[in-house]
Amino acid sequence: MVDFALLHRLALATAKSGSFGARTADGRIALTALPEGHVLQVLASPGHADIEQAVAKIGDGKPHAVRAYGPGQWFLVGDAPLSSSEIFAKASQLDGAGSVADQSHGRVRIEIAGTAVETVLAKGTAVDLALSQYPVGRSAMTLIGHISALITRTGPDSFELMVLRGFAESLWDELIEMSLEFGVDATAAN
Repeated sequence: MVDFALLHRLALATAKSGSFGARTADGRIALTALPEGHVLQVLASPGHADIEQAVAKIGDGKPHAVRAYGPGQWFLVGDAPLSSSEIFAKASQLDGAGSVADQSHGRVRIEIAGTAVETVLAKGTAVDLALSQYPVGRSAMTLIGHISALITRTGPDSFELMVLRGFAESLWDELIEMSLEFGVDATAAN
C-alpha cells in the first residue's frame, strides 16, 4: 500500500475563537472544534461479538477513547493522527476477532460543554441526556436536528459530538443557534 501526501483542510477551519457569540459571565456554554486526530472503526468478526476488552486494550488509554457505536461496533478516537503502520499494529492486536477501518478523514469531533449543555442538546435530540440516565462514557447514535451524530458524555457538563465531515459546519452552526439564549463561546482547538 502506498501512502499519498494529501492536502488536509480542517473541516471547521472557519470556527474562529469568539466569532459566533460572546461567552456569558458564568460560562454556561462553550463549543470547541476538537483536533482532527484519529477515528478508527472496529467491527467484530462473525462469532466474536464479545471483544470489547480487546478493543479497549488497543485504545490509547485515555478515558472514553472507546465509544460503543452499535452491536459489535466501536469507534476509537484520539487527538493524534496515526500512520498506516500504527493502525495496522492496532488491528493485528485483535488477532482476527475484528477488523479496523480508518475513518479519520471522514469524521469530525466537536465538544459542547457548560452548565446548560443538556438543555441546549435537548432542543435537537430526543435522547434523555440527564446524567442519571446518560452517565459519563455512554454513547448513542442519534439525530441532532436533521444531522446524524454520535453523542458521548465526556464529563458531568460536557459532551463530544462526532459527525460525518460533510455535516460538521452545519452541525456547528446549528449548535450555535441552539446555544444563543445561553451565550456561546465558540473556539477552535485545531
